[in-house]
Amino acid sequence: MSAFNVEKVLNDDILTLSFSGSVDEDASFSGVEFGAHSQVVLDLENISAINSCGIREWIKWLQTAPEGTKLVYRNCPKVIVDQINMVSGFLPPHAEVESFYVPYYSEASGAEKMILFKKGVDFNGGEIEAPETIQDPESGEEMEMDVIEAKYFKFLKKG
Repeated sequence: MSAFNVEKVLNDDILTLSFSGSVDEDASFSGVEFGAHSQVVLDLENISAINSCGIREWIKWLQTAPEGTKLVYRNCPKVIVDQINMVSGFLPPHAEVESFYVPYYSEASGAEKMILFKKGVDFNGGEIEAPETIQDPESGEEMEMDVIEAKYFKFLKKG
């Protein structure tokens, strides 16, 4: 498993925390503080795996966010979307998902591709506005969504 790492960038009053590696028993959130920022963006694109110990530590860490802090989940890979859907508290009430990846698959070639869905473009509230199939820009093959929509997009229906 790859080492857990967090990079911090402050722009105006928005703190962006970019996570990478595995969120597991070796992941440490010590020193990863929310501060007094109005918004904290959690860029999760490079999270490769998460296990039950990591989930527990993640939820404990989220509970340290000051009241009124808006949390934004950005670039959520499938492993994170799965946790949002299954684990109560993984996406707290004061958080929103700005963007997440959806797997697509080509029956013809067996190729897989992760497509980024963005709020206001591909989804809005509980409504999905993205096509079930896409054309792979590289190969020209038709690719179809490789998830059970009712389960994968369940988190969008909450709240």
